[in-house]
Amino acid sequence: MPEFCMDFMGEGVLEMYDIAIIGAGPAGASAALFTAKAGKKTLLLDNDKSITKRAWIENHYGVPEITGPDLVETGKKQAAKFGAEVKQATVTNVVKDGDKFRVETEGGESYEAGQVIIATGLLTDLAEKIGLKLKDGTEPRIKTVIDVDADGRTNIDGIWAAGTAAGVSVHTIITAGDGAKVAINVISKLNGERYVDHDVLKS
Repeated sequence: MPEFCMDFMGEGVLEMYDIAIIGAGPAGASAALFTAKAGKKTLLLDNDKSITKRAWIENHYGVPEITGPDLVETGKKQAAKFGAEVKQATVTNVVKDGDKFRVETEGGESYEAGQVIIATGLLTDLAEKIGLKLKDGTEPRIKTVIDVDADGRTNIDGIWAAGTAAGVSVHTIITAGDGAKVAINVISKLNGERYVDHDVLKS
């Protein structure tokens, strides 16, 4: 059964998610794949601006070659396969509302989530707006990134960051891995114990 809660004005209900992920490039979609597969109610918000969509990729482990758009679409389909809800939207604000977060979008829709993962690639304007601590980037042409700890936590409890936005290398294999890492840490926090996801080859 889906969970719902009253919005802050009491004018309607907002669907409640365990985890909202902002950005559907390799970091965001990889995070959504793990959280959805772990049974967490997952919302993946895609503004269709991933820089990966401009890439031609021949250095992604396990994939001989692929276009950036195909990689992005494959990632979203994998997440959706395990139950992640993928929505096209540009997020304009994330507001703390009690023990949850209200995620507001350009189109006027709002969603509630217990945990939020920011995976916005090159863009840190949203992070700055909502009060996340930023720092200088170290990668070429990356001026500013979100300041996170080794687990992907930001300075706001319950908001995490992954991928290029969190300062890792822009290479898709690395950002995807970072998204998975952060997702596992979020799942572990929600479960109260370390989470591991290993499937066994079926004979």
